[in-house]
Amino acid sequence: MDLLQGQLSEGMIKQLSQQIGGADQQKTAAATSGIVTTLMGALARNAATPEGANSLSNALDRDHDGSVLDDMMDLFSGQKSVQPERQRALNGDGIINHILGDRRGNAIDMISQMSGLDSNKTGSLMTMLAPMIMGMLGQQKKQQGLDVGGLVSMLNGVRTQQQAQSNNPTMSLITRFLDADGDGSIADDVAGFGMKFLGNLFKRK
Repeated sequence: MDLLQGQLSEGMIKQLSQQIGGADQQKTAAATSGIVTTLMGALARNAATPEGANSLSNALDRDHDGSVLDDMMDLFSGQKSVQPERQRALNGDGIINHILGDRRGNAIDMISQMSGLDSNKTGSLMTMLAPMIMGMLGQQKKQQGLDVGGLVSMLNGVRTQQQAQSNNPTMSLITRFLDADGDGSIADDVAGFGMKFLGNLFKRK
């Protein structure tokens, strides 16, 4: 999580906000934090089964070696053409659907209400960030020589880190969303906490 957040510098947030239509940078930063936390938590949850762990490990080995991190913004802005071998690595929609499944829409709504960022822009931001998250995971897996067990251990560390922050209303809400059975919306719960309050929590360094 720290490595991933380190990639998201102020300059990167500015570029992301421009790419999704000139969004407010504070709201973009808040939504980015929520997206990273949600997707990493969902990956850890999915990897809790042997089938899910093997599927993720194979996907990282096949498509996500981290090379997309070198010129991510140029690729998204169209300044560089996407090579055929990178198309799956940059397929944010496919990555999100695999990670969140039918929870995708509710996750976007939740993060949008937390951050104050328009839901359409939140969805676009999630599509852009998903390849970065997978690229970072793949890079760490490769650099550290992690097998499936090592990958699961790393993700469990993220999960433990999130659960340790259960006294944080934001973290608690995301954790409940990920652990909930079915795909019921928790929009009312988000509104109950207060959008401004949650947005401020996301902005805290």
